[in-house]
Amino acid sequence: MLQAITTAAVALGDTAAIFRIGRPMTALTERYAQAVDYARIAHAGQLRKGTQIPYLSHLLGVSTLVLECGGDEDQAIAGLLHDVVEDCGGGHEGSIRAQFGDAVADIVMACTDATAEDKADVDNTASARKRDWRERKQSYLAHLRKTPERALLVSGCDKLYNARTIVQDLENPDVGQEIFNVFTAGRDGTLWYYAALEEIFRTRKAATARLFSGVVARMQALADSSIDTVPAHAVA
Repeated sequence: MLQAITTAAVALGDTAAIFRIGRPMTALTERYAQAVDYARIAHAGQLRKGTQIPYLSHLLGVSTLVLECGGDEDQAIAGLLHDVVEDCGGGHEGSIRAQFGDAVADIVMACTDATAEDKADVDNTASARKRDWRERKQSYLAHLRKTPERALLVSGCDKLYNARTIVQDLENPDVGQEIFNVFTAGRDGTLWYYAALEEIFRTRKAATARLFSGVVARMQALADSSIDTVPAHAVA
């Protein structure tokens, strides 16, 4: 099963080439396989925003990045489970602690800016959702400035995966600027958030900082210009 999981988790960009030199191999046990199954069941029926792609693909991608950046098994498992509490309910925290341990659960909670229940309590109007989003992100950014380094690695990989996905959509003539329509904060709020994340990761010298800075610069350039006028080498 572990071999199949490794094959399914697609490597992104040149991350592996940057981080693998001199890194000891991270051994993955059946705990990792169990975490994949936990994420698969918890997120069953959920899709990536604006797509028909199973949400599990994002979780596998984040976990892959964690491993490529030198994370250990607990961090890789947290990469698989980092959205469970936020998207599937606060009750999962106890289950994660019981099944995977405090180290994993602590990272998952550090990557969570609100539970699914918290989000459900917000008035279902565009203005209320946007206001709640901004408040949650500002609180999360403040938290990220002091979050433990083990959790910072997982958060950085999550945000790098998402930023790369946005850039890919911006570069796609069939999507382009319309990608911002799927986000609660729209174009300006999304760009603000990723710029704020970039500053924090760079200041804290996170493992993903250099890659993330390049991707965010590319995102901003594509958002400000037509695809045809932005050279591909604008991203590191």
